[in-house]
Amino acid sequence: MSTQLEKVQELIRFREEARLGGGEKAIQKQHDKGKYTARERIAQLVDEGSFEELDMFVRHRCTNFGQEKKSYPGDGVVTGYGTIEGRLVYVFAQDFTVFGGSLSETMAQKICKIMDMAMKMGAPVIGLNDSGGARIQEGINALAGYAEIFQRNILASGVVPQISAILGPCAGGAVYSPALTDFTIMAKGISYMFLTGPKVVKTVTGEDVTQEALGGAEVHASKSGVAHFAAEDGEEAIKIIRKLISFIPQNNLEETPLVTCTDPIDRLEDSLNDIIPEQANVAYDMYEVIGAIIDNGEFLEVSRDYAKNIIIGFARFNGQSVGIVANQPKFLAGVLDCNASRKAARFVRFCDAFNIPIVSLVDVPGFLPGTGQEYNAVILHGAKLLYAYGEATVPKVTVTLRKSYGGSHIVMSCKQLRGDMNYAWPTAEIAVMGAAGAAEVLYAGDAKKAKEAAKAAKEAGKPEEAEKIMADFKQYIIDKEKEYNDLFCNPYNAAKYGYIDDVIEPRNTRFRIIRALQQLQTKKVVNPAKKHGNIPL
Repeated sequence: MSTQLEKVQELIRFREEARLGGGEKAIQKQHDKGKYTARERIAQLVDEGSFEELDMFVRHRCTNFGQEKKSYPGDGVVTGYGTIEGRLVYVFAQDFTVFGGSLSETMAQKICKIMDMAMKMGAPVIGLNDSGGARIQEGINALAGYAEIFQRNILASGVVPQISAILGPCAGGAVYSPALTDFTIMAKGISYMFLTGPKVVKTVTGEDVTQEALGGAEVHASKSGVAHFAAEDGEEAIKIIRKLISFIPQNNLEETPLVTCTDPIDRLEDSLNDIIPEQANVAYDMYEVIGAIIDNGEFLEVSRDYAKNIIIGFARFNGQSVGIVANQPKFLAGVLDCNASRKAARFVRFCDAFNIPIVSLVDVPGFLPGTGQEYNAVILHGAKLLYAYGEATVPKVTVTLRKSYGGSHIVMSCKQLRGDMNYAWPTAEIAVMGAAGAAEVLYAGDAKKAKEAAKAAKEAGKPEEAEKIMADFKQYIIDKEKEYNDLFCNPYNAAKYGYIDDVIEPRNTRFRIIRALQQLQTKKVVNPAKKHGNIPL
């Protein structure tokens, strides 16, 4: 056998060894937990045969605690690039079969290398996380490795999309990289995220809590908002990533992907003409409106189980990707609160960073009142959404369906926050507040006089006169409420000043949005030159 052939066979053996990660027993343990290996996950994620692995033969250089006696090619992370539906993506997948996926100095260098490449080439970075945290034997070098990754997360933010899937443990400092990325997907039953684990929590606070209750997928998807998607298992998490990639551009210099539209742009949806209930306080389902106007009813919702009073997600109009922000009257009457404001603000900023037009569907009675909200800084959280809409330079189309009152009207992409096209349905009520509340404020003096007169009549032994005074006043207030309602609680007063560009027939909403987006394709707006703004955090 020639020397050259021997070298080739040696390479093949090395590759086979590297692909086994921590070995067959470790792989079987991973499978027994209902988890896939790093390479199996990558194979599910990218197009078949498209993955090119880098740094397969990298090994750690640590000699502490006998580490030099135990090393594996690849050192606990698989890195490289491939395609999803033909589009370039960079991927790293932590390999739990090697030292529990713990991060070493060389492992961090591998991850940083592909993050740097993604920035150069302008392509998304996808991280598949399954790690026990920092490799303790490497001490400060492991911590430095995390910091190097975080710095790249920060520099890449708003330049290329960053997506994190949590497919196993992710604890301590490791949680900050996913937190810095644009979207985080967790898999139920096999993944968890927390800064301090149950044992530390027990020691410090005395609180007994399980890993799942402390940082499981459902906790972060519904309570903290850390996870944007909670998948049923690892396979579904991978499918969500592929779906998400289909809606977003490669980088901040590209336009959104276009697909062939099979849904007529002039499709009328008669059900929308009577979807708004006659009674102002009766709810309807905003999902029905969204499904009726977008292409083929295809909607990828983000943060579905968190702050349900606002809906965010991706859809298409005439094949063009858009971000949708919509109040949900079925949950807390669609009010804005701390969580809803923060949720929507971050989504608006993502869309703006990556040239994705924003369609806002408005039915908002105001901000949620109470000490709980005020103590939790609802002012600052509401200001985040205000800032995000006002800062955004992408095309913005707003449709007001029913209520749009006070500060919440301003925050939801009003004309003065550079809304490009602001439409309203005939049922829209655009005012400082509702008629009942307005009448209570405007005629407080009259109410006081009526009560004093009624009290005096009672004291004079004239109860019937007292009742008549209050009945007359009640009718007076009803008339004043109607007067206020006719004057302000409609779309035409706002339209009179040009704050609403047109009042549209509900069933024609899809067509009007598509027309608006078409004429906004060449929009050019530049914010004032600055290092960066100071968003209220």
